[in-house]
Amino acid sequence: MPTILRNILAVVAGLFLGSVLNMAIVTIGPILIPLPDGVDMSDMDQFAENLKLLKPANFFAPWLAHAFGTLVGAFVAAKIAASHKMKFALGIGVFFLLGGITMAMTFGGPLWFIVLDLVGAYLPMGYLGGTLARATRPQPT
Repeated sequence: MPTILRNILAVVAGLFLGSVLNMAIVTIGPILIPLPDGVDMSDMDQFAENLKLLKPANFFAPWLAHAFGTLVGAFVAAKIAASHKMKFALGIGVFFLLGGITMAMTFGGPLWFIVLDLVGAYLPMGYLGGTLARATRPQPT
């Protein structure tokens, strides 16, 4: 497969699989850590208001979703990419970071969560995904 096609596939696969994992964790989160009574996070008109009603524990699943979604997306992109593996992994991290910034600017949330999310969930996990993908590559003999 030509290098450019493989690199495009790496980005598409990384974004797709990272997004699927992100949504799976966000969906499962309220089952594991129930939302306060009366909070409906599926109502986008009330989303920002509902964020104010959440307890700190309710932010655990979204942070995990953002971190692991980015980690898996970066890992997959780096594994598939034919060249510049770390750049593609970090590119996935930047893409998800931009999504996180957009969500924070649109809906807000507690400052501690926004800082933790933007600083700890995207670029570090993109770098870790790229590092893990390289570390598992067989070394030539």
